[in-house]
Amino acid sequence: MAVSALRPGPVARLAARRLVFAVLSLLVVATVVFWAIELLPGDAAQRILGRDATAQALAALRERLHLADPAPMRYLHWLGGVLHGDFGTSLAANRPVLPYVGARLADTLLLAGAALAIHIPLSIGLGLVAASARRDGLVDTLLSVAVLLGMSVPEFVIGIALVAWLSTAWGWFPPLALIDQARSFGQVVLLLALPVLTLNLVMTAYVVRQTRASMIEILQSDFVRAASLRGLSRSRVLLRHALPSAVGPAVNAIALNAGWLVGGIVVVEAVFNYPGLGRLLVEAIGNHDVPLVQGAAMALAAVYVVVNLAADVATTLLNPKLRTALP
Repeated sequence: MAVSALRPGPVARLAARRLVFAVLSLLVVATVVFWAIELLPGDAAQRILGRDATAQALAALRERLHLADPAPMRYLHWLGGVLHGDFGTSLAANRPVLPYVGARLADTLLLAGAALAIHIPLSIGLGLVAASARRDGLVDTLLSVAVLLGMSVPEFVIGIALVAWLSTAWGWFPPLALIDQARSFGQVVLLLALPVLTLNLVMTAYVVRQTRASMIEILQSDFVRAASLRGLSRSRVLLRHALPSAVGPAVNAIALNAGWLVGGIVVVEAVFNYPGLGRLLVEAIGNHDVPLVQGAAMALAAVYVVVNLAADVATTLLNPKLRTALP
């Protein structure tokens, strides 16, 4: 067998390089998060015992939680545990961090997956409609206004407005997404409706804008005009000839949205009291629960890295110019 046949392909080498940088990025995230929490006033013992705690009780709890040890020693002890698969124990909940974070991460991925499952076909479809509509016509104008609103209004404003409108005023959906209390698939769908709608109203605008701009450029190219001159239907020209060439920028925009979703979902989870990783992170920061904050932050960072790696690989596979440019 030739030696060249055993060499990994350019895409595999790209993925390997990105994985190395991903590990370094997670190490940086863990370090920055640890020292950022250390700089906050107070500690976990004060948050657990409250303002009325005696000095003796605080000293005893700090000794039990090893909070009296020097910060560099605690960081190195935590890092050594991570290398052996032990992410420590939550100071406030007294639970192992890894299964605690894993359970909340599953709920967050459920919400993110539901949002993306609607976001991808919806945003590309609206981009196609906007690109094929008459310039400055009613459809083009309405979609442009909706895109500008979606890109300019923060997600917490949209979430609160949807609660006031669809929950408080009309009573269609529950105001809180307490998915851990759902007893059937229908209840899960109902509880996810407002958070998913909020995320899509924010994310869809950018992809629609990118898809529209890319499609308009492709529709003016020679090969699309040639397809139209051959008498092909408008839908076939759009879906079979123009869309495959224009989908690359849309994939990039969706990847950026998926990356934003990791951070933006924290705000949405807080608005709807959704029991996901974002809300757990907010609670852990409030409790100065350093091991739990580090575990939650590293999980969110890992999801962000994996999503961006998958997007880079997908974009490279879809674009022949990028494939041939790889070393």
